[in-house]
Amino acid sequence: MTSTPLHWKLVVDAHDPHAQADFWAAALGYEVEDHSVLIGKLLGLGSIPPEILTDHHGRRAWRDAAAVRHPDDPYDAESGAGLGRRLLFNRVPEPERKTAKNRLHIDLHGPAGRRDTEVERLGALGARVRDHVRGPGGEWVVMTDPEGNEFCVH
Repeated sequence: MTSTPLHWKLVVDAHDPHAQADFWAAALGYEVEDHSVLIGKLLGLGSIPPEILTDHHGRRAWRDAAAVRHPDDPYDAESGAGLGRRLLFNRVPEPERKTAKNRLHIDLHGPAGRRDTEVERLGALGARVRDHVRGPGGEWVVMTDPEGNEFCVH
């Protein structure tokens, strides 16, 4: 039996989903999704209350969620949601301080020989270096995003 590939997105808990979306869009060269068309339609129908919305980048957005998508991937023009490589950030009430290592993280692979330049660029966006790893399997830098989520730069 041959299975059909599944569509998926990586969902990340966040305290400020919009700041996280801005960081990761800049880090990855992705686009922050624009859901304002769908939001306007739902508001017009009276399907959603305005309290669940915010203004972000001069347009209506979900208060508790934001997403980024790869600029070359398809997206639904009506909802603004990406249909390919996508990260979704959902607001959570847990404290900002994490106490354990991520069980899932993103590895970034920039141009060969440019890891240090990429680490500097990401640092300017708000990331922090946690560790520089050298071992038999290679070399990489462990960084954290502005909310402390770990990722690696190879």
